Amino acid sequence: MIVFDLHCAHGHRFEGWFGSSSDYEDQRERGLVSCPECGSAEIGKAPMAPAVPAKGNTDRAAPAPVPAQADTQPVSNTPMPAEVQQALQKLAQAQAKALKNSKWVGKDFAEQSREMHYGERDEAAIHGQASLEDAKALVDEGVPVAPLPFPIAPPEDLN
Repeated sequence: MIVFDLHCAHGHRFEGWFGSSSDYEDQRERGLVSCPECGSAEIGKAPMAPAVPAKGNTDRAAPAPVPAQADTQPVSNTPMPAEVQQALQKLAQAQAKALKNSKWVGKDFAEQSREMHYGERDEAAIHGQASLEDAKALVDEGVPVAPLPFPIAPPEDLN
């Protein structure tokens, strides 16, 4: 599994997980990679530092997360203010707490959310994947859904 920092034509920065560099290129060429914020399919790799492991006998400081960019700003790797870094850490902790008792349903998310909304199955906390079109349709139908602030990997992709 390889992680790329990506950006769209509008300057939104996000992370993408792929099986290999060629998987990324193939998916991008087929229009399968899109910006989670605006839906743009004009995607490129953002500059990123390689992950070089530290020596085993040295202390490692946690790397600073890369800041999200506003529409009017170019992609940047400038340091993030400490207040923003703390806010993102708290948001990540809140997401982890919310997902603690939630079940991963993968690509069945839209279907299972609908079934719960229409009373065809018992309600439960779930999370998974949905296309932008499916997510918009769920919202239009009044199904209570929300995007996660940070991407998560499916359980089978975790080490």
